[in-house]
Amino acid sequence: MKMNLPNALSVLRLAMIPLYAAVFWTGHVKLAFLVLLAAGLTDVLDGYIARSRGLVTGLGTVLDPLADKLMMITVMLSLVLSKMIPWAAAVVFFVRDVGMIVGGMYFHFTGKKPVPANGLGKLTTVLLYAAVLAIIFDWPYAVWYLWGVLVFAFFTTIMYMRSIRGSGRMPQVKGKRAHF
Repeated sequence: MKMNLPNALSVLRLAMIPLYAAVFWTGHVKLAFLVLLAAGLTDVLDGYIARSRGLVTGLGTVLDPLADKLMMITVMLSLVLSKMIPWAAAVVFFVRDVGMIVGGMYFHFTGKKPVPANGLGKLTTVLLYAAVLAIIFDWPYAVWYLWGVLVFAFFTTIMYMRSIRGSGRMPQVKGKRAHF
């Protein structure tokens, strides 16, 4: 299997997860945010390159969201363990993101065509990054803002699921699983 540039960027983003954790836990919290920001930029870049150059692959449709979700789970775990956010907020976040990972795995392993992120999902990601920025830099009302983003995230997830169900998405990929 040949690795294309967008998939290599997703693998790089996966490698940034332990880097973020190491930087965060050595007390360089603001620098850790820069690692998170770099990961977010590679996400934007790999998506743009994949779509604009026709490099969307089955591997990429699994790696890209997995790297995103695992990074944000790591970020939330670091924030809750360092007592920067309450456990309840982390649990709400984990329930949503683990559910999305399980849903993505279902799509992949049952040979269903993955459903691309919509505009609301991308907006949720941007708002979540802003919440993490506010928390790390200890801005007033940062945790309240995070709660607002979490409510919005659940709303967008429900809207996303309704659009999938209503549009009849989830067709087979040429009658079988996507090849890597």
